[in-house]
Amino acid sequence: MTTESEIHRAITVTWKIERPRLIAGLTRMVRDISLAEEFAQDALVSALKAWPETGVPHNPGAWLMQTAKRRAIDHFRHKAMAATKLAEVGRGIENEQPDVVESLHEAIDDEVGDDLLRLMFTSCHPILSPEARIALTLRLLGGLTTEEIARAFLVAEPTIGQRIVRAKKTIAQAGIPFEVPRGPERAARLGSVLSVIYLIFNEGYSATAGQDWIRPQLCEEAMRLGRVLARLAPEESEVHALVALMEIQASRLGARTDRSGAPVLLPDQDRGRWDWLLIERGLQALEQALALGGEDGPYALQAAIAACHARARKAADTDWSRIAALYGMLMARTPSAVIELNRAVAVSMADGPAAGLMLVDAIRNDPALADYHLLFGVRGDMLSRLGRQAEAAAEFRRAAALTRNARERDYLLGRAAAAEQG
Repeated sequence: MTTESEIHRAITVTWKIERPRLIAGLTRMVRDISLAEEFAQDALVSALKAWPETGVPHNPGAWLMQTAKRRAIDHFRHKAMAATKLAEVGRGIENEQPDVVESLHEAIDDEVGDDLLRLMFTSCHPILSPEARIALTLRLLGGLTTEEIARAFLVAEPTIGQRIVRAKKTIAQAGIPFEVPRGPERAARLGSVLSVIYLIFNEGYSATAGQDWIRPQLCEEAMRLGRVLARLAPEESEVHALVALMEIQASRLGARTDRSGAPVLLPDQDRGRWDWLLIERGLQALEQALALGGEDGPYALQAAIAACHARARKAADTDWSRIAALYGMLMARTPSAVIELNRAVAVSMADGPAAGLMLVDAIRNDPALADYHLLFGVRGDMLSRLGRQAEAAAEFRRAAALTRNARERDYLLGRAAAAEQG
């Protein structure tokens, strides 16, 4: 016999899986994200009341959607909305009986993929600030609570709540269609969607602030969103490339910190702790991206760089010349001082620290790097490898003063102390 606690666990799991689908489907019907969230939440409350008595339905997702739709019908009826609006929301379902829930779910499945894609493009619309896109995406598609998002990005919970509310209002006031754009607009919007997903992943992979250097939960959410997008847009090479990049990078999460949580840099990692299944999946996704003709896409180039690291069973086997060349191609595709800094690191590993330092010094006065702590950390490492320890220590301390991550600060101060002693 199923206990009440088991039913509540089943509800929690079902809600985590079905929530984005519910909100996406309901948003298509009511054209209002806030209302869609409200109706989905009402369906959850109904499940919490009904399922302990009746048991978990055979198709819980369809049950939740059916209940949410009925709540929508009641809402528009009680608010005396226009009859056409009621007909739009309730057409074909007002008189449905419980025994047809299964067929209803099949009908929903026919559209849910498009609905999720529409919701993803809507929550990542360029009209919103990058911070608002991230918060709204994590709330609607990642299923994270406002508290969880605030904790992940070290922002006050009311601030995140306000961002989400403002984002919904902006979308509603601008009359943004709940649709996947086409042609040039789709290409432009896809870039926004991909960048938001990767920003979420990056924050999990290397936290900008706080006590933890990595936040695996954010990486998992980003990868899940990427996989959903890859299923819904299988013809887009850069979608597969982003999935490849995230999965190959995520394969190293278990080796990126020691038992105390302190950072372990790539050359020093125990590669036996890498997740080789994730690497294999990432390499397959990269092959899929290349098969679609996306070998020169920004995410494809980054994934190719990650693949170079993944294929090296020992740090000494890393093909740094190939990595430097790939960074050169990425620099030509999307010029950036940060990319050039990464290329300098690769050159220093391939041709020696003096060659890398020349490239770093050529960009050290770039305004984009003025407060970028990694510039000084990289320069400190190269100076240390050249035996210029006093200069290296000063650079490490400057980098430590700029980072907002406690673990990274401790690491950099440790490098500074070691340089001063050496």
